[in-house]
Amino acid sequence: MISPFLVLAIGTCLTHSLVPEKEKDPKYWRDQAQQTLRNALKLQKLNTNVAKNIIMFLGDGMGVSTVTAARILKGQLHNNPGEETKLEMDEFPHVALSKTYNTNAQVPDSAGTATAYLCGVKANEGTVGVSAATQRSQCNTTRGNEVTSILRWAKDAGKSVGIVTTTRVNHATPSAAYAHSANRDWYSDNEMPPEALSQGCKDIAYQLMHNIKDIEVIMGGGRKYMFPKNSTDVEYELDDKARGTRLDSLNLIDVWRSFKPRHKHSHYVWNRTELLALSPYTVDYLLGLFEPGDMQYELNRNNVTDPSLSEMVEVAIKILAKNPKGFFLLVEGGRIDHGHHEGKAKQALHEAVEMDQAIGQAGTMTSLEDTLTVVTADHSHVFTFGGYTPRGNSIFGLAPTVSDTDKKPFTSILYGNGPGYKVVDGERENVSMVDYAHNNYQAQSAVPLRHETHGGEDVAVFAKGPMAHLLHGVHEQNYIPHVMAYAACIGANRDHCASASSAGAPPAGSLLSPLALLALSILF
Repeated sequence: MISPFLVLAIGTCLTHSLVPEKEKDPKYWRDQAQQTLRNALKLQKLNTNVAKNIIMFLGDGMGVSTVTAARILKGQLHNNPGEETKLEMDEFPHVALSKTYNTNAQVPDSAGTATAYLCGVKANEGTVGVSAATQRSQCNTTRGNEVTSILRWAKDAGKSVGIVTTTRVNHATPSAAYAHSANRDWYSDNEMPPEALSQGCKDIAYQLMHNIKDIEVIMGGGRKYMFPKNSTDVEYELDDKARGTRLDSLNLIDVWRSFKPRHKHSHYVWNRTELLALSPYTVDYLLGLFEPGDMQYELNRNNVTDPSLSEMVEVAIKILAKNPKGFFLLVEGGRIDHGHHEGKAKQALHEAVEMDQAIGQAGTMTSLEDTLTVVTADHSHVFTFGGYTPRGNSIFGLAPTVSDTDKKPFTSILYGNGPGYKVVDGERENVSMVDYAHNNYQAQSAVPLRHETHGGEDVAVFAKGPMAHLLHGVHEQNYIPHVMAYAACIGANRDHCASASSAGAPPAGSLLSPLALLALSILF
């Protein structure tokens, strides 16, 4: 029960909080609601076009609390209170919830979830591109249990395909698009046990170059996994941790080049300057590896060597959009997850804001008429913010009152577990004695862990464009790629698609309705 003193203190604080003058007028809220209603009524006319293009944005670890906090941060970065701000994804007309559990895990990991939302099949924790018949780290359970992804389905349909991530390009999320591995951590053969190698399993970096040889765009980190063991990194020459890792002595950059037709323009780049110097409209294939491991956090990014996620997305779309059959692009804001694991909420939220900017960038380059855009997360985190903070309170700031138990202040942002658990002289650390606004401040947690954990609750799915209305309600996570494939007329489920040769076929770019399908079945 809240004490009367605390209620009085909170009430006083909220009374003096920032309330925009226009919000004091009831007409403001009524007009806003009526406009929202008019927008909702327009959705009764469904967009049933064929999706020429599909863009999937995956915020790794971007649970609902992260979305809300990122929205507030975005507004505060523009000198607004924050709560009223809209993220790009907030403007998407269709929203659903996704159940994230793995086949063997109540609280999932990023590998099993990636297999679900890319391959359409739920899988075990720690495995990518394989069914639940594959056991983690058991190479001999892989063969025959491989499952293909929507990236493969798009490529088989003649579309261009791309992967853009702020993690390693062979990390859990991107790897499910092209690899089949019993262990997400088999980045190169250096990380694989001898038994797995002897049984014929291949590392994920190797599979990136060999499984789907004509992926048009690959950008992210992970450079060291492409080069022979102990080879010097082009950027960090004195850093032993940046050296090549491969035991098979392969240079996978050379392998990548060797698979590209000589008459095509293929480019490998390792820094932002090289990337932005390209003329995307003349590039057929692009491999950009900007860090030995994961890319730097957005707050730490070197503007000379590392491109932003928005910049990579812009280049990727310019390259992919040249294909008259369209494209599939997977974009991962992967380091949202890493910031949370480290208890560094400021890093995580700035990563989310940058991904939102990339979503906006993609929106300006594509059309709702022919591009299905889906934004979602693989899982959540035990991240929260509360404490009865007043309107406009810094998202990284303190709650308005001290604890009524230990009499110490606390930040609005807290974690259920993680590295931020600190005891000083037998008591909870006094956060007023530390720089809680620092980029790398680790927010306090209830349970001490070296790495904060994922959360198990449902995550949001935002969608716009052709057939976006099929993402509604509460769905199993593996439903998502089936919707994207249906909208684009790729993959196995194409019976509904219009055909120019069909009698009475609708105009190109539309799908046959179930009623039209029934009529055609009667006629023929």
